[in-house]
Amino acid sequence: MLFPPVGLEYVATSAQGLADKVTLLDLRYETELTDTEKLLEFIAREVDIICVAIGWDRQFEEICRLLNRMPGKIPLIVGGYKATEKVEELFKACPRIDIVVRGEGEETIQEILKGEPLKGILGISFRENGGVINNPNRPLPDIEGLKVPDNSLRRNEYNFSLNGISFKSMTFDSILTARGCPFKCKFCTFSLNPLGQKREYSSRSVSSVIREIESLKAGIIMFNDDNFFSEPQRAEQICDEIIKRNIKKRFIAQARIDIAKYPLLLQKMVKAGFKTLLIGVESPHDRILTQLNKGFDQATIRKSFSVLRKYPIFYHCYFIYGNIGETEEEMLYIGKFAREIGCDTISCTKLRIEKFSPLKELADKTPGYHVTEKGELYHDNCSHSDLKRISRKIKFTFFTPSRVLNIFWKNVFVVKFFTVQELLWLLLITPRLLLSMVVRENKRGRLNDSLKRLFVKNA
Repeated sequence: MLFPPVGLEYVATSAQGLADKVTLLDLRYETELTDTEKLLEFIAREVDIICVAIGWDRQFEEICRLLNRMPGKIPLIVGGYKATEKVEELFKACPRIDIVVRGEGEETIQEILKGEPLKGILGISFRENGGVINNPNRPLPDIEGLKVPDNSLRRNEYNFSLNGISFKSMTFDSILTARGCPFKCKFCTFSLNPLGQKREYSSRSVSSVIREIESLKAGIIMFNDDNFFSEPQRAEQICDEIIKRNIKKRFIAQARIDIAKYPLLLQKMVKAGFKTLLIGVESPHDRILTQLNKGFDQATIRKSFSVLRKYPIFYHCYFIYGNIGETEEEMLYIGKFAREIGCDTISCTKLRIEKFSPLKELADKTPGYHVTEKGELYHDNCSHSDLKRISRKIKFTFFTPSRVLNIFWKNVFVVKFFTVQELLWLLLITPRLLLSMVVRENKRGRLNDSLKRLFVKNA
């Protein structure tokens, strides 16, 4: 609940001027409208056309049930990453859907609202005479020509919340300064969309980025770019402007280890207020890194982190396990390797192989490997439950009690991510947070196992 739905905000902003009123609902915050009956009543009373974004597989069946209950006389348009990928499935499961917008929807929604004939609108699928018509794909737009999200459409602020306790002064927002990525990592599901289109890198001007940052009220800003530092010189110019204008905010950004090549940029980032970098390391093994087409090896990772550790920045690192041909022993090395290079925290995800992934052919050709309809990869000798067990081992190998203390120390005294007021609040709710974790693990029937792994042995 920290960050707004920036993709939907772009589409909603594009719709302005073509509808009498645009209402943007984020049901994570709409306490009253999470009641389905009240939501449907609100839509029937206030809405003439419904636009829904489906970004992930989570709760897909529940979403379909909700869509099928939408008032019958109101046109229903669905878009988003998963809607683009599952056009046929959605039309079959949801008779109420009139149009599926495929790919990026800013230009498409404008043509729909202008009332242009559906057969002439690129990038949509729609029902006709009992069948489905799939129009040609829409070319991906230049981001510089798109309107930045209008924050006045929001009905709430985005602030830090734990265990139902909201901390109003710790506010979050996000900004998209570029779309696409110049790199070609084979596992990536973001630069290659579900239509098989490669989203080539397209960036906004430095001046437009700074104007948007200055307009944001939140104190903590996330750069949503796949890699904010794809153009190091541009990133440095943005840092220069933040410093020059004395913009006092805390920034989080996604990056590659390549950023270690630019010490001057790193210095300026620290001065500008960059507190956290989210870095895709993916694997400690050269063979896997080559398979994923990351463009670097283990030696380069170690060398890069020897530079990065010199700067007061918090490094959250992403790893992928369950790769094609990867053994359990190789997967379990991830936690140890992450400690060795100096990751502060890590996230580990199973390898997913989407419809147009370059890895799909390799998976199909490799004996024993299978890809589910949801894109999950598994092996005859390593099931989903095995991968889940391995994931827990990796997590507990890395997150030792001393590591947890180090996370606290670095955030507070080195990176200085938290203000004094925020720190006091966190200390006050820590007992409640720990209790909720104990209750959660106990409900899942794994409290004893978690305590054993954390304090005794990661068996």
